[in-house]
Amino acid sequence: MQSASPRVLAVIPPMTQLNTPYPSTAYLTGFLRSRQIDAHQVDLALALVLELFSPAGLAQIRDAVQALPDDRRTPQTAWFDAEFDTLAAVTPRVLRFLQGQDPTLAHRINTRSFLPEGARFASLDHYIGEEGEDPLAWAFGALGLQDRARHLATLFLNDLADVLRDAVDPRFEFVRYAEKLAAAQAHFDPLADALAEPPHLIDRTLQRLTLDALAQHKPDVVLLSVPFPGSVYAALRIAQAIKAARPDVVCVLGGGYVNTELRELAEPRLFDFVDYVTLDAGERPLLALLEHVAGKRSKTRLVRTFWRDGAEVRYTNFVEPDVPFDDVGTPTWDGLPLDRYLSLLDMLNPMNRLWSDGRWNKLTVAHGCYWKKCSFCDVSLDYISRYEAASAEVLVDRIEAIVRETGQTGFHFVDEAAPPKALKALAEELIRRGVAISWWGNIRFEKTFTPELCQLLADSGCIAISGGLEVASDRLLKLMKKGVSVEQVARVTKAFADAGVLVHAYLMYGFPMQTTQDTVDALEYVRQLFEHGCIHSGFFHRFACTVHSPVGMNPAEYGVTLQPLPADGRFAKNDIAFIDPTPTDHDGLGQGLKKGLYNFMHGIGIDSDIRSWFPVRVPKTTVPRRFVERALSTLS
Repeated sequence: MQSASPRVLAVIPPMTQLNTPYPSTAYLTGFLRSRQIDAHQVDLALALVLELFSPAGLAQIRDAVQALPDDRRTPQTAWFDAEFDTLAAVTPRVLRFLQGQDPTLAHRINTRSFLPEGARFASLDHYIGEEGEDPLAWAFGALGLQDRARHLATLFLNDLADVLRDAVDPRFEFVRYAEKLAAAQAHFDPLADALAEPPHLIDRTLQRLTLDALAQHKPDVVLLSVPFPGSVYAALRIAQAIKAARPDVVCVLGGGYVNTELRELAEPRLFDFVDYVTLDAGERPLLALLEHVAGKRSKTRLVRTFWRDGAEVRYTNFVEPDVPFDDVGTPTWDGLPLDRYLSLLDMLNPMNRLWSDGRWNKLTVAHGCYWKKCSFCDVSLDYISRYEAASAEVLVDRIEAIVRETGQTGFHFVDEAAPPKALKALAEELIRRGVAISWWGNIRFEKTFTPELCQLLADSGCIAISGGLEVASDRLLKLMKKGVSVEQVARVTKAFADAGVLVHAYLMYGFPMQTTQDTVDALEYVRQLFEHGCIHSGFFHRFACTVHSPVGMNPAEYGVTLQPLPADGRFAKNDIAFIDPTPTDHDGLGQGLKKGLYNFMHGIGIDSDIRSWFPVRVPKTTVPRRFVERALSTLS
């Protein structure tokens, strides 16, 4: 056993965002250092992509392409092989451009003759434009030089990713690497089988980067933070490499995926790769675990931690209070290569652009959600249910420290729903101290956001907000306990828009008991919100029922019947299928919703009959034509 405090390395495993570090390691490293624990961090997601697309990595990809049997060759691998010399020459320059280190290259990229163009560039043919017109002109305009080039460069990287998928690993994707192996997988077999396969080029590259990180930081404990199912496979490949090279290193698995999907973990084979799995906010479990590793605490006093005892999985939760949000310390990005992240421009949706373009300092205004009632949300879990805010003074102290460290003033507040009172106090404190930042985040469109508050937030640096309009139906909003109405959403979004803030609406379809009429009316509400300048961006996603949500826990209240989960499942448990007796063709309607929304975002078809967007026959909307206009009349 260790006698001194163990040395810790927090790892971001592939794949996560490439434009900015996923914040979990920054949070944990900052917290551990505030407790005088020797902690460091590394982003192996970014490192993997940069290594694969380096000259040496591209040469290895070519070897893999040329070794393919004839029946596995694809048009994309043929393109790569034929264009290899040009690809090898331009790829390092494209990466530097996306890192902001060579902005004048935009002129060459925009000629459309500099980059070899693979299948991904075919998407440009779908953009709307007059015959002979530049297909990107409508999206970026004459002055969008850098944006246009970033989009083309992103398509180029996606082409390279397609080659990796065709030639090396069909599961490879940016952000969602091998996601299906882990997402809601009741059994560990798919992951176990994949991890037992001989390592391929991507695996070998990741193993080498892992060993380099071990040699550099010499950790006693490695923290593997897995926020999404698409980072589980690579995290376990990292753990596998660590155990082969340094079996004495303690590997700990945690993060958002674990907190939602592994709460009933009973699979002992996972512990062939990691030693411990921790749940929920990591600060208290890590302090207890580090004391245990140092020989100062027994396993019976671990906090929210799974571990293997022989062939059985044990869960130990010695109850201790969580670390107060005021005392979790300031996140630090020390050790991460902030100048090497890639500003991508994949989707032309303006809010999605904020996610992928530019490096943002990620910070939380409050832990949990102050509302915690929505029927579709995991309200029973700690990351939602335990609400705790920090004072405005503490938050601005953290903001100032982060700006000093990173030299960058852009902030993404990553709250589930930032509380209006806390945002008001934060804005006032930022203005009082003269701290100039740009920030964006997620909120509830509630009536507390008056025009005066929206203007105050804009004055403090708010550039964009997103929030859930969800089904855009007062009947269903009430059923899902959203606590807002469509009329209220119209007024709040207009107040933000009038203050110069970009407004994005999260939208949902396929909610229990949602009828075809509800769906048609929802798109009409959305049309009117665009028509009156209330929202600038939106995204429709299909409702998914989770076992931790009110729908999953009380399905009868929502008129649905849950499909049984595998009785012998010992691994992940999250999404659950259900039977809704309401006769609605959500697949067909979903196509119309997305098509209509896409066009509304670009000012197209705002005055058209809402029925024209759907590929299936639908009824006429019942929403009054001037509904939003009347709702907004109370603002004037």
